[in-house]
Amino acid sequence: MRNKRVLFLVEIAIFSALAILLDIIPFLSFKLWAQGGSVSFAMVPVFIIAFRWGVKGGVATGLLFGIYQILTGAYIMTPLQTFLDYGVAFAVIGFAGVVAKPIWEAIRENKQKSLIFWVVIGCFIGSALRFAGHFIAGIVFYGKFAPEGQPVWLYSLVYNGGYMLPAFILSALIVSLLFVQRPKLVLR
Repeated sequence: MRNKRVLFLVEIAIFSALAILLDIIPFLSFKLWAQGGSVSFAMVPVFIIAFRWGVKGGVATGLLFGIYQILTGAYIMTPLQTFLDYGVAFAVIGFAGVVAKPIWEAIRENKQKSLIFWVVIGCFIGSALRFAGHFIAGIVFYGKFAPEGQPVWLYSLVYNGGYMLPAFILSALIVSLLFVQRPKLVLR
């Protein structure tokens, strides 16, 4: 039991560090906007842990990733904005782990289509929840950046959707390919 807990903590530490590296290495991340937001492979490690360990592991990995974002130069306006944009928005990526059991089952039964389906659903859940955090923060804190005459909600939708949709697609594709090729990566 103790070895399992140590493995859990070590994997969270390693994969959250990998997430921030994938986000800050220039040729692995495409920054779209001045106030933040990029298309990168950064959510992939969080999804892997969420699918290996469930929601608890995914949320812990995402939260650490958000903290690392703050430490490496996050766009900070207020404590509440920082909490929402980096604490909440990154932690909720880990809710992809709600589909961990169907993924494990698909791997055990060697059902690749089912595996891909559940990976995409999990990546969508995590990405959509992260988007929601950034979308709300965009409405509440970034309205001053909206072009004159444009509704703040539309500005936030376009701004955050502009990088979150491609990031979701990229992550779902990479994680699906990885698990189809190496399904034992998911099983503990």
